[in-house]
Amino acid sequence: MITLYSFPNSRSLRAAWTLEELGLAYQCHHVALDQGAGQSAEHLARHPDGKVPVLEDGELTLFESAPICRYLAERYGEGQLLPHSVEERAQVDQWLSFIVTEIEQPLWLQAKHKFALPQDKRVPSVLPTAAWEFQRALTALERRYHGQETLVGDTFTLADLFLTHTLSWAASMKHRLPEPLVAYRARHANRPALARAAEKEQAAAKH
Repeated sequence: MITLYSFPNSRSLRAAWTLEELGLAYQCHHVALDQGAGQSAEHLARHPDGKVPVLEDGELTLFESAPICRYLAERYGEGQLLPHSVEERAQVDQWLSFIVTEIEQPLWLQAKHKFALPQDKRVPSVLPTAAWEFQRALTALERRYHGQETLVGDTFTLADLFLTHTLSWAASMKHRLPEPLVAYRARHANRPALARAAEKEQAAAKH
């Protein structure tokens, strides 16, 4: 049985969404990060920094959302979420790298200095620069995205899953998104697998 260690509204939703898209059976185990559970010896043995997501599949334990989702698609997807062709897989990896390092990074920087870091470690003066970096990354994205249904090929891939999740995070932080990306996010955020994933994480948090 696959086990996902998660916390609602975090990057673990990407892993839960991937599991739901692939129709895989899994257990969702809530890690109460807000109560310090991530720093327990038990969880630190799974993730060296005490974060989520963590995936256990038999003898394999993985942390970090991108390799977790890519592993699931590669092992179980049979072409779903990750294309068969080497060229298109490389394009998916290209977008995953860009999304995580360029688009998400300034969002996470803002989040850290607004609420995630201890109060005495926050530096409010970095917030305008982070907002500028995010808008700059969106401008770069728009050089390649012109309203097409998906980023790679003509089917929904991990690239779309990660971009939709990241844009949703941006929208929740009141960032301005260009209209084509607003429509892109709304379209993919309506996928039933995402709703099921969010519900499963929330249900696990209540137990």
